Amino acid sequence: MKAQSFSFEFFPPKTDKGAENLAKVRRELATLKPAFFSVTYGAGGSTQDCTLKTVIETQSETGIPTAPHLSCVGSSKAHISEILKTYTDNGINRIVALRGDLPSGMQDIGELQYANELVEFIRQETGDHFQIEVAAYPEMHPQAKSFDDDIANFAHKIKAGANRAITQYFYNADAYFYFLDSLEKAGVTAPVVPGIMPITNFVQLARFSDGTGAEIPRWLRKRLEGYGDDLESILKLGNEFVTQMCEKLLAGGAPGLHFYSMNKVEPSMTIWNNLDLSNR
Repeated sequence: MKAQSFSFEFFPPKTDKGAENLAKVRRELATLKPAFFSVTYGAGGSTQDCTLKTVIETQSETGIPTAPHLSCVGSSKAHISEILKTYTDNGINRIVALRGDLPSGMQDIGELQYANELVEFIRQETGDHFQIEVAAYPEMHPQAKSFDDDIANFAHKIKAGANRAITQYFYNADAYFYFLDSLEKAGVTAPVVPGIMPITNFVQLARFSDGTGAEIPRWLRKRLEGYGDDLESILKLGNEFVTQMCEKLLAGGAPGLHFYSMNKVEPSMTIWNNLDLSNR
């Protein structure tokens, strides 16, 4: 089995207090020596400047390679080219290429409409400078016409030059393995890293999951709902469930895990320690 890699995702802070918190979080998570960090990006300019600042600071302060998310919807080729040059000039050599969602009220979809077009453009502009990650959806992209169409769209991104993929979070390991089987049948062999979302605030998670199509198994949802405001019980069950799912994923050959940290240490660190990832 190939070596498994582990990474963490942050979002750009919007306040000075948030920036101070993230600085502490990334320093602590850097002690785990992950393969890389990633930083999310708002389409149409909502957090682009903050992403750039956060990426450069994170890589400079921690020494951990840091991958900015880059979405193409609502942007021009010239603007994307400028961003790529800035990252190149600052020693950034990983990137997460996404289509992104058009912000409410914005009419111009931009020159690049799909993630595969963005990947192709990055390769045209920068050659092999960047390790490019793209998104994958084991439970199907919510806007895909069908599961087969989603597999075909994913294949386009890999053919365009992407190296690997990171999935949307999920709570059904079988969906992930079925997705991989479908990719293999389609001749796609690029590594697909599971995205892992620790369970902390169930109400918030359920609302977000309903909007993105990430299914929470009925039995798990009912048990978590039954705990009401009992945060301790929610965290205990969430940690046990996610840890067991991660064990199954890694035992089944997943190439690593990508933790959605939500700019917190404890949720991801707990799962990390449960799995004893520092000794893998």
